[in-house]
Amino acid sequence: MQGVVKRYGNAVALDYVDLAIYEGEIVGLLGPNGAGKTTLIQTMTGMVPIERGTIKLFGQSNNPFTHANKEKLGLVTQEITVYDELTAKENLQFFAGVYGLKGSERKERVQEALAFVGLAEYADKVPTKFSGGMKRRLNIACALTHRPKLLIMDEPTVGIDPQSRNHILESVKKLQEQGTTILYTTHYMEEVQEIASRVVIMDQGQMIKGGTVDQLIQSIQHEERIHIDVADTSLLPVEQLQSIAGVMHVDVAGTRVTVISTAGSGNVDRILSLVKEYTGVLGIQTENPDLEDVFLTLTGKQLRDGGGEA
Repeated sequence: MQGVVKRYGNAVALDYVDLAIYEGEIVGLLGPNGAGKTTLIQTMTGMVPIERGTIKLFGQSNNPFTHANKEKLGLVTQEITVYDELTAKENLQFFAGVYGLKGSERKERVQEALAFVGLAEYADKVPTKFSGGMKRRLNIACALTHRPKLLIMDEPTVGIDPQSRNHILESVKKLQEQGTTILYTTHYMEEVQEIASRVVIMDQGQMIKGGTVDQLIQSIQHEERIHIDVADTSLLPVEQLQSIAGVMHVDVAGTRVTVISTAGSGNVDRILSLVKEYTGVLGIQTENPDLEDVFLTLTGKQLRDGGGEA
């Protein structure tokens, strides 16, 4: 994608977006709610038109969304899009048929996909009998029957149990080993750290940073994170904390205030003294930055802030 712009009325959803996804990699796409991630997916799959820029898919830019190219795409939607009245096997047979698979080939691919997501023994069960995690795995299987070259996974682990989440993450890594290229969006930072070859962070319709996890963390090594557990966060002098020289961000969650500050600024004592003037301090901890810190530094938001569609 080069210089891609997408507007909805006066609202700019994608603002001159540049994004390259290379064969065989897993790209983790991170962004707060409203960043434009879903619109990005809709444009890169041809579901909604763009107003400006170019999209090149499998080497084609003049007419990227040909039938042949779409057959190479797989999309795992954030919402579970399976038919409750059909069994797991029948759901896969339907989606395989949509991609033109027939006869023995379709039967083989359906069995292969069910086994891959660990649902072979539930082939004749309807999704209403499944747990949330099993439905998510069936949703993924429906996008795999045609063996896509590029698989786009939009929040595939929302609201599921840890066992199913681990199964999905292991499946994603196996798909990469088999040659599938994957774009993976999530609100779980630890998932990206585990599986992504590269991470891109977007906010307000723009790509703001990209690189490996190590590269992104290295880019903010000049910062430190200070956690202070306090008796009453409502008494915290947040504005005064933010005005301290070298302080870049202040975040309050539960009974903890987190301050991101320039490394080596000597701010720990200043911050602690100021907090103690207003409320009791229950504990303090400093740590080196991680991917969560990168995201917070770049966007000023926690990844799981807010709700609604991204």
